[in-house]
Amino acid sequence: MSEEQQTQDSQFNEQPDTGATGDLNARVLELEEQVAAAKDQSLRAVAELQNVRRRAEQDVEKAHKFALEKFAGDLLPIVDTLERALEMSNPEDEVIKPMREGIELTLKMFHDTLKRYNLEPVDPHGEPFNPEHHQAMAMEESIRLEPGSVVKVFQKGYLLNGRLLRPAMVVVSKAPEQTPPSIDEKA
Repeated sequence: MSEEQQTQDSQFNEQPDTGATGDLNARVLELEEQVAAAKDQSLRAVAELQNVRRRAEQDVEKAHKFALEKFAGDLLPIVDTLERALEMSNPEDEVIKPMREGIELTLKMFHDTLKRYNLEPVDPHGEPFNPEHHQAMAMEESIRLEPGSVVKVFQKGYLLNGRLLRPAMVVVSKAPEQTPPSIDEKA
C-alpha cells in the first residue's frame, strides 16, 4: 500500500463520520421501538386470549348451572298444585287419607329432586320484605308484625343455584292507621 493510501485510511479511521453513525443510531432506536411495540402487542394478544378463555369457561359453567332453569320453572306449578291439594284436603277425612298420603309422598319426591338440583324454596313468612326475592301482591295492616314484614305467602318463590327463578308472591304488613280522635275526646 502506498503512503498516500495509508494516510487517507488513517485519516478516515481517525475522523468519525457523524452522518453514518447518526443514521445508524437512529435506525437502532427505530428498531428498538418496533421491538417494544411488538412485545406490547404480543402481551396484549396473550392477555386477550386469556380473557376470552376465562369468559368461555364462565359461560360454560353458567350453562351447566342454569340449564335446568326453563324445565324447573315448568315443574314449579305442579309442586304448587300438590301443595295446594294438601292444604285444601282434610287430614282427618278417612276417605281421602290414602290419596293424601300419595300426594304427600309425591310432593316429598319432588322436593327432594328439586333440592338435589340446587332449587331452593323461598318461603319468607314473617321475614322482612325483600324486593329482590319477593313480589308484593297486597298490603295488610298488622299489629303483630313490624311494618314491611311478610304477613302471608300466596306462592313460594324459588332460587336456582342462588339465582332467583321465581319470586315469592306475598302480602306485606303495614302499620295500622291511627283513627282520628272524636270531638268528645278533644274537649
